[in-house]
Amino acid sequence: MLERLEMEGVGPSPRLSFEFAPRLNLLTGDNGLGKTFVLELAWWALTRHWDEPPALRKADWHGPSFIKAGIRGNNAQISIRREVGPLAPLEFYGLPNNGLTIYARVDGGFSVWDRIRNRQRDGHSPVPFLQSYDFTPNQLWNRLEKDGRTLCNGLIQDWVAWQIKNAEPFQRLKRVLTALSPGEQEPLVPGEPTRISVDDVRDIPTLQMPYGVVPLTHASAAVKRIVGLAYLLVWAWEEHERAAALRHERVTDHIVLLVDELEAHLHPRWQRLILPSLLEVVRALREDVKVQVIAVTHSPLVLASVEPLFDEAQDALFMFDLVGQEVQATKAEWRPRGDANAWLTSEVFDLKEPRSVEAEQAITAAKAALKDPNLPIEEVRRIHNELYRVLRDTDPFWPRWLARAEAAGIEP
Repeated sequence: MLERLEMEGVGPSPRLSFEFAPRLNLLTGDNGLGKTFVLELAWWALTRHWDEPPALRKADWHGPSFIKAGIRGNNAQISIRREVGPLAPLEFYGLPNNGLTIYARVDGGFSVWDRIRNRQRDGHSPVPFLQSYDFTPNQLWNRLEKDGRTLCNGLIQDWVAWQIKNAEPFQRLKRVLTALSPGEQEPLVPGEPTRISVDDVRDIPTLQMPYGVVPLTHASAAVKRIVGLAYLLVWAWEEHERAAALRHERVTDHIVLLVDELEAHLHPRWQRLILPSLLEVVRALREDVKVQVIAVTHSPLVLASVEPLFDEAQDALFMFDLVGQEVQATKAEWRPRGDANAWLTSEVFDLKEPRSVEAEQAITAAKAALKDPNLPIEEVRRIHNELYRVLRDTDPFWPRWLARAEAAGIEP
């Protein structure tokens, strides 16, 4: 698991550092401040898949540029440091000894790194064999191949094969789908495979939706992302167990999930459930496996959803802010904010009002008018008319304003 990540002279800020919690880590902040960049560096630190870390030296930086990480793996703790730049020396480290790392990208692609399967093959080269399993959305669904080898049959073929045999992977898949479902009224239940075209001889997996059976190839973007994640978790775990048996090694005791824009495509009802479901879903694979989640989110509902389960000993929230011309990432002091509106207007999202821009401007002007008893009646009337235009009659701001309007002789 990733315990620490530091960077200096690279990325959006001169210096950033993170002490990650062992279970849940949420990264939030405005667009373009480097949250995905941190996920990419986390992936590099855990897998060292790329020859070079995904970072460039800052053009105006004069000191050393480097990335450091602390990783706790299978009964071992290691630290790595990598300089960044054209003259940076090439450094070698031992094989990553974390268990299973899965990276869910916002475009529907995935990457998987397995300590047993993605390691040095010949035992002679000082450079470890770090080829991870990198899926585009099409490869995830249809097949992943390289150098004439089939690395993964893909969701469509595996799902149907597992279902026909009623094999253990299919039982796991059903448990994972249940854990990731958006609610009891819309469970993700596999239906019977079906053919959808005379030009396509494949049997296509289906889901039993409340309104009928839907082939997965015709499912919504949200369902496809969740179903893809469910399949990949089961596939990665199944292949990890098989590899462990073939190599006579112990299966891992932990999984690291990196998820970019956790709420992508999801309805608010699903956003409330997705994070607790992710923490639960690993139990559907195996009871004694631990999970560390590092996820980017822009959703106040996602943050509100974790209030009942957030534990400062196991979880952390990191806020990215632009201070002057410098990005700062700080570990937030955790406290429940309440509903989604309260999260929106907290320091986490920095919105003045959980309303439209026009309503925010009107309320800002009205609040100023409440403090100015000498404001001309024409201006009070203008503010009143604008409030009437942009706010509903039941808006909770009206009781605060109406007394001011009546004092100025404006009829409600």
